[in-house]
Amino acid sequence: VQLQASGGGLAQAEGSLRLSCVPSGRTISSYAMAWFRQAPGHEREFAAAISRENIVTSYAESVKGRFTISRDNAKNTVYLEMKNLKPEDTAVYYCAARSTASGRWTSSLRDNYHYWGQGTLVTVSS
Repeated sequence: VQLQASGGGLAQAEGSLRLSCVPSGRTISSYAMAWFRQAPGHEREFAAAISRENIVTSYAESVKGRFTISRDNAKNTVYLEMKNLKPEDTAVYYCAARSTASGRWTSSLRDNYHYWGQGTLVTVSS
C-alpha cells in the first residue's frame, strides 16, 4: 500500500490545519491507521491512531484535546484535524497503516505499522 499524505504547510500558533492521507490502489477499510510525526533532530513519534472500524481512537498526550483523527472509508481517506497549533508541533507528519482483522486494534508503536507515506511538512510559527 502506498500512502499519500497532504495538507501540510505553514500555520501560525493557535491556528489550524487538516492533513489527509489517501492510499493508492487499496481501500483503507482493511487497515488501522495512524499519524506519526518527526521534528528535526528527533525520533519519529506517535501522534494519533484510529481503528479499522472507527471504534477506537488514541492520542499522544502532547496532542490530546487539540488533534482529532478521523476516517471516511467511503472517501477512502484518513484525516488529522489539528487545532490550537503550537510551534512544537512543527514536524514532518507521516500516515501509517496496518492490515488487521480487528475492528478495534490501534497501536502507538511505530514498528506495528507496515505501510508508510512520504510525509507532509507542518511548520508552526510563533
